[in-house]
Parts: sequence; C-alpha cells; structure tokens
Amino acid sequence: MKTLKASSAPNSLFWEGEDLVDPLGGFRRWGPDGREHGSVPVLSYRFDRAVRSPSGRWTVVYGERGTKALLLEGAKVVRELNRSFYHAEDYDYPVSLGALPDGREVLVHCPEQYNNPVVEDAATGERLTPAAGDPQDAFHSRLAVSPDGRRLLSAGWVWHPFGQLWVFDLAAAVAGPAELDGWGRVSSPEGLDGEPGAACWLDGDRIAVSTGEEALGDEPVALGPREIGVWSAAEERWLHRSRLGFTAGTLLACGGDRVVSLCGHPRLVDARTGAVLAEWPEVPVSHREGSYGVTHVPTPVAALHPDEVHLAVAVEKGIAILDLPQT
Repeated sequence: MKTLKASSAPNSLFWEGEDLVDPLGGFRRWGPDGREHGSVPVLSYRFDRAVRSPSGRWTVVYGERGTKALLLEGAKVVRELNRSFYHAEDYDYPVSLGALPDGREVLVHCPEQYNNPVVEDAATGERLTPAAGDPQDAFHSRLAVSPDGRRLLSAGWVWHPFGQLWVFDLAAAVAGPAELDGWGRVSSPEGLDGEPGAACWLDGDRIAVSTGEEALGDEPVALGPREIGVWSAAEERWLHRSRLGFTAGTLLACGGDRVVSLCGHPRLVDARTGAVLAEWPEVPVSHREGSYGVTHVPTPVAALHPDEVHLAVAVEKGIAILDLPQT
C-alpha cells in the first residue's frame, strides 16, 4: 500500500490511465509520481459526489442529499439536472451512467418523480423511456446500469422505512412504462428477508447483495440479516447465500466473484462464501450503510483501476492505493 498526499480529502475519484482525477476538486490530478497537480475551479455549488460513464466521456456531479446535479462532458457543463424535493434530504440522489447494448451511453435518473426512473441519451438528452403510468411508491436510489447495458439496479427504500432492491429490464423499460412503474424482478418478501444495505453488479447477470441487521420476519426464507448473496437476474433466484460477521457497507465489484466492502475499513470478500480474502484495518473509511437515513456519515469514496488490482480509497490526508491480491 502507498498513500498519495492531497491538499484536501477527495469527494470523487476516477482512474484515467495511470492517473487519478477528482472532478469535484476542480479536476485535480495525481500522476504515477504521486504528486497532486493543479485544478481548475469550475464548480461553485455544494456538489459532494460524482459518477462517471464507462467510457469516461460523461460525469455527473451532484449533492448526495440535495436536488441539483450537473452533467459534464470532460470539464464542460452540458446541462443541469434536478430531482424531486420530496424527502430528498433523507436519501441518496438517484443517478447512474451506463451504455446500452448498442453502445449508446445513457443517463438514468429521476428528474420528475422520486418513484419514476427515466432513461435518457446522455449526448442528446432524448428521453428513451415512456412517461410514467402509475408507478409504485418506491424511493429509487443508488442506480446502476449492468455492465452489458441490459438491466438496471436500484437499491433504494420504501416506507417503514426499509431498504429495498429492484432489478429492471432496460429493453422492456424502453418499450413501455409498465417495467419501471412496477416492482422489478426482485421484490420483498419473495426475494429478500433482510434489509439490503448495499448491492453491485458482478457481471451482466449476477448481483452481489449485502444485508444489515433488520429483518422482515423471525425466520428468513430468502436472503436474511447480516448475509451476503449472489442473485441471478436471468434465473431470478439466489445462487449463493452466506453469513457475514461484519457490516458490509458499500460494495464495489472487483472482478469474478470478488467484491470490496467499505465499512470501517476496506475488505476484499468472496461474494459466494462471505470469506474475507484480505483486509486493510489501517485504512479508515466511514461506517456508511444503506441509501437512506443518517446524513452525518458520508459514503466512502473509492475507485477501482481497470486492471482490477489497484484500488484507490480517499482518506483524511490523501489517497490510499491498495494492491488487491489475485487468485
């Protein structure tokens, strides 16, 4: 492990080749020499999080618990984005960038209603999904387009409050409003008994899901509390379920069946078995879990290099670069 010094802790990190870039920090950059290079002050609003498209062409900067966002092409502002004010301060801004099977890059967000995800062409702003019909009362959050562009994941919540997980077919969503208006292809209580705290795509089909301590029933029959599971979107069933001896917090896929868990400190975990393959207790990260609730615990900031070996994690005085062991 090595640590890069930073003038302030980054709120966003992305790899560009062998460089690390912080769009929220005015696109300051750290090269292989580890030194921080100058920034361009282009953002004056209180944005505190960012997401980037697979190609690196598009970036959305946003307020995690706010209503405002910007779509950027490089450092250029393309257009402003908004979401509903309704309980915006209570849960994370729903936004994702991805690429459809035909290569077209898309922006997915909820510009009109908290319960209505919309898919747009990132370049033109053209809306690709029909207007909502009668959407379910679901607070969508932590949206993620699958690597193959065929599905959409939402790790949000419903009134209890209780975390929830939805998986949608993007082709069906473009064809008609019924797909995004509904409960998707994973819905409680059939698919989840524990409260999902984090989820990420392992590949175009499989999703790794971790749960917290809360449960819907006394005797879980599906993915229960304090577990990690692998869900197949194609087969619509759990492929693996395993107990965890810790809270997973944020999950980040890092190739094959492995995920990085960011809660307290980074851990490399086998999503099939729940086994901890490596951990870095000397690298502190926040104990953030779930997409709603507490506002004083920030979401950890991390970026996996395309080589799936080097992981950058924002820490108080800079950036920790972790070398993930390979199988």
